[in-house]
Amino acid sequence: MKIFIGADHRGFEDKKLIVDYLKSLGHEVVDLGDNRLNPNDDFPLYATKVAEQVLMTPGSRGILLCGSGQGMVMAANRFKGIRASICSDSADAHSSRNDDDANVLCLSADKLNWPNMEAIISVWLNTDFAGAPRFIRRIEELDKLGG
Repeated sequence: MKIFIGADHRGFEDKKLIVDYLKSLGHEVVDLGDNRLNPNDDFPLYATKVAEQVLMTPGSRGILLCGSGQGMVMAANRFKGIRASICSDSADAHSSRNDDDANVLCLSADKLNWPNMEAIISVWLNTDFAGAPRFIRRIEELDKLGG
């Protein structure tokens, strides 16, 4: 799978671990930055880069990291067709994929340690969308929001 990843300064170090982990699983990983630690960077830049690439690349997914994960999830969800979810445990990861067909995973670099992130990512990558009619209907309703 092709996975786009981005992080601001608060998620910068964890991003390196995630890139290595994803590559070890055989995924094609595209790191959209930042490429250097910049304490003055802004999360919307990376959320935009990842969201745009996910939308342009069928079958791909994205992963975003910032301090709380909240800024990234808010920014990514501004893009029609992006279903970004902030996950704090494996149950969140499962439901975000199974029920909502999330295509972008947002993680909190401040609240999660590496073993937690690895578990969340593993579940998120290995859970298929259930495709139940009620789930499809809800996604279609989401796509109609905001004009």
